[in-house]
Amino acid sequence: MSESIQQLILDTLDTQGSIADTRTLVVPGTSHAATSHDAQLAILGALNSLLSREMVTYETNEVISHALTAEGAQIANEGSHEARVWSVLPLKGQGEPINPGQLKKEVGDETAKVGQGRAFKNGWIGKEGAGLVKLVMPTIFRTGNLSSGEKVLADLRKRKLIAQKKGQWFAVMKGANFSTSIAKPETDLTADMLTSGSWKTSTYKKYNFEAEGIPTSGGALHPLLKVREEIRNNFLEMGFCEMPTQSFVESGFWCFDALFVPQQHPARDLQDTFYLSDPSHSLPPQEAYYNRVKTVHVDGGFGSAGYRAPWQPEESSKLLLRTHTTASSAHMLYKLAAKCRGEDIEDDTKEFTHGAASTKDANDKTTAKVDGFRPAKLFSIDRVFRNETMDATHLAEFHQVEGVVADRNLTLADLIGFMRVFFSKMGIEQVRFKPAYNPYTEPSLEIFAFHPMLNKWVEVGNSGMFRPEMLEPMGFPKDVRVHGWGLSLERPTMIRYGINNIRTLVGHKTSIENIENSPAVMF
Repeated sequence: MSESIQQLILDTLDTQGSIADTRTLVVPGTSHAATSHDAQLAILGALNSLLSREMVTYETNEVISHALTAEGAQIANEGSHEARVWSVLPLKGQGEPINPGQLKKEVGDETAKVGQGRAFKNGWIGKEGAGLVKLVMPTIFRTGNLSSGEKVLADLRKRKLIAQKKGQWFAVMKGANFSTSIAKPETDLTADMLTSGSWKTSTYKKYNFEAEGIPTSGGALHPLLKVREEIRNNFLEMGFCEMPTQSFVESGFWCFDALFVPQQHPARDLQDTFYLSDPSHSLPPQEAYYNRVKTVHVDGGFGSAGYRAPWQPEESSKLLLRTHTTASSAHMLYKLAAKCRGEDIEDDTKEFTHGAASTKDANDKTTAKVDGFRPAKLFSIDRVFRNETMDATHLAEFHQVEGVVADRNLTLADLIGFMRVFFSKMGIEQVRFKPAYNPYTEPSLEIFAFHPMLNKWVEVGNSGMFRPEMLEPMGFPKDVRVHGWGLSLERPTMIRYGINNIRTLVGHKTSIENIENSPAVMF
């Protein structure tokens, strides 16, 4: 249909030179002029297609018309409400008056209600006793076009008997590329066109260099990665150095024993830990350190009574997926204490202690020459694995953010103050601390933050001061204290982005669109 209208327009222009009014065109396939609204819309589509090829130009003209509504059409056929009321009433003095109840039966409730009021207002009817009668013989209905006075049209529109319609018609002229052929220009140069030579005589569509390109669907960082980078930058701004944490598989010794976790602790059971089946056991750690750790577990030492429980070497050598990155922290603290022990091991801790500002600088410069200790601030952000029951805030695999501060004579107040500053840099101002128990820290604190979406306090981390039973076997001096804390990466991310179910943040329910549209996080 569109092509036939295009051809009609071009042929008419070819013979007449221009088209003054498109309403004079005859709709293809009929003998009717294109006066209807739908016909002019079809013509507009054809004109726009020809205009894009510069074959025609056109001007738009608007016209306002009126059409009967459904109620108006009924009145045109049957008479107005007031006329129908008037027609069933007897003339005054020439018949029995009709009461309102009878009138409703004669003409219907709606017609009686509307028509009676308007007939009274026009003075056509009146009361006689308890009934109604005609008073005059008016001109009650007149047919004709709907272009009579604006006052009359306004009244009909108000009564919703007619509806105003806006129409349009077009004056059409020839364009720069006028032709009677509607063959579409080529958009691509093909191999067939080059072979046949038809490209020489073909018409090509012009490139629109002003058109905007399609937005590229480039990669987007996951919200976890955005928050991870923000937290990492916070650590670096506070003078921390990042620890290597590439060892997803650890031994029971470094994950538990070195941290003074008893070998009978429930966390070492299969319900909480994923153990490897092949290989199932690790190589032994340094013998002297291993024996010191074993002794403090079984017999005590460094002011501790120990656990007084049998030691099982196979528990120490079991391989497992690390349950916390504190295992990596234990490795680094052991290497940090090497100089304090007077041992010459491969030293990869220089970058972590070089230039690290001690909180007790007045003593460090003297004592460092004696015991070799240097303060350190370390952090890591990496994956850990636990055999958890999955729910809205727990997964079997998650990311742990861990920080360690080693210095002389640190206190619990230092740890709490640091935690408040650290979380405020993450945009979490509502923080609470609760006393807790950890085998390797004393005192210990659980950290809670308020989740506005869940409308409750959510545990976001654990913290404490490492026990002497952990630090002194490594070789640290007695006055060295170490703050340690860990928190998940997922829960602060959920709070920051208003996510109430961790399974929509990580996993198959994650929305790719939400990842692309997530704003950059600025704590």
